[in-house]
Amino acid sequence: MRYIKGLTKETLKLLKRIYQQSKYYQVRQRAHCIQLSYEGYKISELMRIFKVSRNTIYNWFNNWETCGLVGLYNQPGQGRKQIFNPRQQEIIKEWVKETPKNLVLVQEKIKKQWGITASKDTIKRVIKSVQMGWYRIKRRVGGEPVPEFYTRKVKELEKLKQLEKMGKIEIRYVDETGFCLMPYIPYAWQERNQKIEVKSQKSKRLNVLGLLTRQNELEVYTFQCSINSDVVIACIDKFCEKITKKTVLIMDNSSIHQNNDFWNKEEEWSKKGLDIFFLPTYSPQLNIIEILWRFIKYQWLENNAYESYSALVKAVENILINFGTKYTIDFA
Repeated sequence: MRYIKGLTKETLKLLKRIYQQSKYYQVRQRAHCIQLSYEGYKISELMRIFKVSRNTIYNWFNNWETCGLVGLYNQPGQGRKQIFNPRQQEIIKEWVKETPKNLVLVQEKIKKQWGITASKDTIKRVIKSVQMGWYRIKRRVGGEPVPEFYTRKVKELEKLKQLEKMGKIEIRYVDETGFCLMPYIPYAWQERNQKIEVKSQKSKRLNVLGLLTRQNELEVYTFQCSINSDVVIACIDKFCEKITKKTVLIMDNSSIHQNNDFWNKEEEWSKKGLDIFFLPTYSPQLNIIEILWRFIKYQWLENNAYESYSALVKAVENILINFGTKYTIDFA
């Protein structure tokens, strides 16, 4: 039985670092294989771990014994020859941009333009090599902020942040969101022939109003009724009882924040040490609590949360209760 032998502590440390940090998948594989062989793993075990043939393992061993660390890397001339030259790759990239959800049309253009029959997998390899990937298409807000007003508001917000750093005020980012049994489906690693399924059904809506700091401190109120101006005002009144220093609430311009009932409360809140800072319109990126809602919906809620409404409520409340300890976000 063949094993890699005679590795020094320095070499093992270097192999471990290459395995953990190399940007090349094949190099990470080979470094890990050499390390495991030195630790006593049999070739048959390495074949199962790395899902390669016996000859491939022997080739990795031979390259290591002949060239050392250099043998972990592909040498010039190795690997599959490129079907498309750099200019063609850039053209393919532009074609994909024109029809980003339909690679069949790209295949047809390649065949017509260059007489090359390319599979979808080949096209995917090409577009990955030119820094494209398969991502969820982002939604965007329906309008644009007024540039001058946006710039002024951003500067004012930066001044507030500086005051907070000096300990003179506390900033809370405020927003409302809702959860129901129509799941927010994220991407996930799945077996090709056994896809993960999540039930989707109509249900009541769990509504949440949160007041968040950059230090992961969250004051939260949950409701099974709709959140209107009266609800928001009541929550802010309740929050005012807890503040211990000058506090500024950062809020968007939704209709429940922009009405006479709300504006009439601002002077009363100000006397209690709480001011409202309204963000420019169409600027959700300035309200960091939007990030929290995305984390909950797309990362932290497990699939079993959608089994029933009670399971959803329990899962959401568990995240909200444990936010700041078990669940955290780096807003730096």
